Amino acid sequence: MNKIFEDLYIFEMANSHQGSVEHGIDIIHAMAKIARKYNVKAAVKLQFRNLDTFIHPDYKGRTDVKHIPRFEGTRLSYEEFSQLVDAIHDEGLIAMSTPFDEDGVDWCMDMGVDIIKVASCSALDWPLLTKIATTSKPIIISTGGKSLSDIDKIYNFFSHRRKNFALLHCVAEYPAPKERLQLDFIDRLNKRYPDVIVGYSGHEDPDDNTVAMLAVAKGSKILERHVGLPTETITLNAYSMNPEQADKWVAAAENAKLICGMKKKDKYVSQEELDSLTSLMRGVYLKRDVAAGEELTADDVFFAMPCHDKQMTSGEFEEGIVASRDYKANEELHEKRKTTDIGHVRSVVHDAKGMLYEAGISLGDDYEVELSHHYGMKHFRQTGAIIINIINREYCKKLLIVLPGQKHPTHAHKVKEETFQLLYGDLTVEKEGVTTYMKPGDMQTVLRGEKHNFTSVNGAIFEEVSTTAMKSDSYYEDPKIEKLDPIARKTILRKW
Repeated sequence: MNKIFEDLYIFEMANSHQGSVEHGIDIIHAMAKIARKYNVKAAVKLQFRNLDTFIHPDYKGRTDVKHIPRFEGTRLSYEEFSQLVDAIHDEGLIAMSTPFDEDGVDWCMDMGVDIIKVASCSALDWPLLTKIATTSKPIIISTGGKSLSDIDKIYNFFSHRRKNFALLHCVAEYPAPKERLQLDFIDRLNKRYPDVIVGYSGHEDPDDNTVAMLAVAKGSKILERHVGLPTETITLNAYSMNPEQADKWVAAAENAKLICGMKKKDKYVSQEELDSLTSLMRGVYLKRDVAAGEELTADDVFFAMPCHDKQMTSGEFEEGIVASRDYKANEELHEKRKTTDIGHVRSVVHDAKGMLYEAGISLGDDYEVELSHHYGMKHFRQTGAIIINIINREYCKKLLIVLPGQKHPTHAHKVKEETFQLLYGDLTVEKEGVTTYMKPGDMQTVLRGEKHNFTSVNGAIFEEVSTTAMKSDSYYEDPKIEKLDPIARKTILRKW
């Protein structure tokens, strides 16, 4: 079982963003306040689908086919979804998404989504499930409309592949009437699949919180509801909660845990603490009139309090930001930093250093860091590894860091022989078609010429001891990687 699933609340945004990044971020902020208020582990869940290929060409623009107008009317681009994922992480929440096609799975990986969700309608979509199972991400599967035999197939599919997954009891009616919720089935799921976490995904009346309390009493470790943010022009559907209803839903479930004897031990940062700090932060203001399209430098801005809602803070500003609109002198700056390769590098370096800190591993002062990005930095969190070169003489010592869900592609060495020892986390090594699941302390030797790859579910740090390492001694199975100059797929950092 993966601890990320335990006592998890999922706020399902779906299409409630209405095709607006700003409105989506407002929903994220509202849900983050609730999570902090009750000190709960919470995720905001998006939905990914590449509408250019997801909808048949003959049906694009049709208004007489269910769901198509809603999907097309709330379309967000890859870059806009990336902003929402960043906003979820910035709030300290878990980022989830439901991919409805294979491109959506790739987006989950590229954007660093923490958990992949399988919708009930996709729970028997074997091509999609096969793609999801290659990611090594934690997986949550909704089972609405699925018979017990279907659920057995789903369970066997993921357990045979040794995936970290959870199952959600779900009634896929929108809204779902009380008489069809069948919460007793949660008992059967827990008994039948004792090695996986079971939860509940609800679509009942948003004002009825007795269902959540009963689901907790039945042993649900995960609770999920659709949420949205009504405005003068936006009305929520009959099964989505507004922030006030979501607040009461979490409160009811937490009361159920208290009644059932569950205890909370996590430290958390309260909304009051964040509000207190925000009131002291400096915002970014313009020294002069600025026209749309101008690139801003430090000479164009000043930092002062108060910092208003959605205003860029002093800590967020960096030179090179381009104004998206005209500004007047002394006006607050409302811009967002764009994600760049440098930003990607900084992000993964921070994650890697945090893993080293948590593992209690010190590097000393004499080492070289190598980012192996076989398909570019944009895809690094999906494919690659961080290699820390420590010694390279007749013998060689390296530390390798694999981020959660990351995979190092299949390759072999002609000159080098190497032995891995896992120091931290989990590691899956495939060598000549044989898969080995390693736990800390386990060792795996790779002989010259043996094809191998490795991946991790929750992240890993392992030591590699080998004969002399040579830059040109890695031969990749994928011809796209093989034809690249080794320098083109590596970024070297002398210090971090």
